[in-house]
Amino acid sequence: MDSDNSLPLSERPEWSDVTPLPQDDGPNPIVAIAYKEDFSELMNYFRAVYRSNERSPRALRLTAEAIAMNPGNYTVWHFRRLILETLNVDLHDELNFLDDIAESNTKNYQIWHHRRWVAQKLGTDASSKELEFTKKILSLDSKNYHAWSHRQWVLQALGGWEDELNYCHELLEEDVFNNSAWNQRYFVITRSPLLGGLKAMRESEVSYTVDTILAHPENESSWRYLRGLHAGDTQSWIIAPQVSSVCLKVLSSKSNFVFALSTLLDLLCHGFQSSQEFRDAVDALRIPDDNQTDSNLAKTVCLILERVDPIRVNYWLWQKSKLPQ
Repeated sequence: MDSDNSLPLSERPEWSDVTPLPQDDGPNPIVAIAYKEDFSELMNYFRAVYRSNERSPRALRLTAEAIAMNPGNYTVWHFRRLILETLNVDLHDELNFLDDIAESNTKNYQIWHHRRWVAQKLGTDASSKELEFTKKILSLDSKNYHAWSHRQWVLQALGGWEDELNYCHELLEEDVFNNSAWNQRYFVITRSPLLGGLKAMRESEVSYTVDTILAHPENESSWRYLRGLHAGDTQSWIIAPQVSSVCLKVLSSKSNFVFALSTLLDLLCHGFQSSQEFRDAVDALRIPDDNQTDSNLAKTVCLILERVDPIRVNYWLWQKSKLPQ
């Protein structure tokens, strides 16, 4: 029967046989930490059961109390795992225990580490619950690194790929600037055993990305994703008609064209043969105050980028210095 947690441990009958083990700060601590009395007492009892290696139901309950007071204590979590293994506890209950703690400690390393340990023990049975759990956390914080890392581990170790691309699409429908969702989408098309890999997905993904770029050309994430779709295949990058076409369309619009310009520069540096249309579109972006002209289109692009993207002016100067004279 569970003890009354409102009572100090020293007043609970089930702990009467345990001698608390105080923290040893030495004879003359320079700066003694002013722990709260209830915390000090609880940790004194925890040290005692930890030293005696007591793996019992009451020790398990004690770790839960210690975690409630300090969910970042690695030693407590470690000992809890030892107890769980010894008692052969139903680990589905442990996931429920973690649900209650994690929502208010979503960036606690120890909780995520423990959750992965539990899920690994449960195997594929835990896949659905873990994906739903990370989805819940990401609905609160779409950029939570721990949740994304855990979700990717679950997919690779336990499965559950079937709806992941749709999930990424839903996130991008909500916020097309969600760089974490773009990263997850790339993870799925390159890692999922169900989709055939990057080459198999490239054509449809390029079309998807081009549509998002035309709707929001100022979104760097989608331009980066477009480049990533041709990773390791420079030839496909420079000859892809959809890539050069979306660059030209955005440049011709004369608004939100910074990433279109930088993409064009990347194409030119890798051997892309531009047409007069590109020259005309780029020239239309120049202003009379531009202090130089150049027959080399790539240099003209750098010149414009130096002006319209001042935060990265040194980068564009460096890029220009690398171009053939």
